[in-house]
Amino acid sequence: MDSLIEQPVRLLMGAFAAASIALVSLTGCQSPPLTREERAALDYGPRPENCEKIVRDYLKARLVEPDFALIELKAGPQPLYQKESLLRGRQYGWAVCVMINDKDTRGAYAGFYPMVLYIREGKVVAANGDGLERAAGVRYAHASCRELGYEVP
Repeated sequence: MDSLIEQPVRLLMGAFAAASIALVSLTGCQSPPLTREERAALDYGPRPENCEKIVRDYLKARLVEPDFALIELKAGPQPLYQKESLLRGRQYGWAVCVMINDKDTRGAYAGFYPMVLYIREGKVVAANGDGLERAAGVRYAHASCRELGYEVP
């Protein structure tokens, strides 16, 4: 009877060990941060004048109820650089910290969550906290909002 229990436990422990080794290996694949000179050479373009319109236009196609969503610009635009990671390439631009409360598919407000949008040449070129990657992206959005001067509650 004990051998019937031990074999699945051994298989589970082996799978866990293999996953842990793979995760540690992948963590080493992150690119090193840019040097000060490389960061200074990034072209952020001109500061966006119509930032709120750019943000709302971008979100319109991505929210469940864009006409009823609560969108609050909390910080920015400021030049911001985010190094490359496993989940995404390097992001930079005029960053804006936004808190959003959209309705869910049942029509109820789901609660505020942060997004950071990166704007270059009058359009959003990258976002943290958007769409399918929201779980990982929200962590990046919290950190980026903090860099922009807004502490997400």
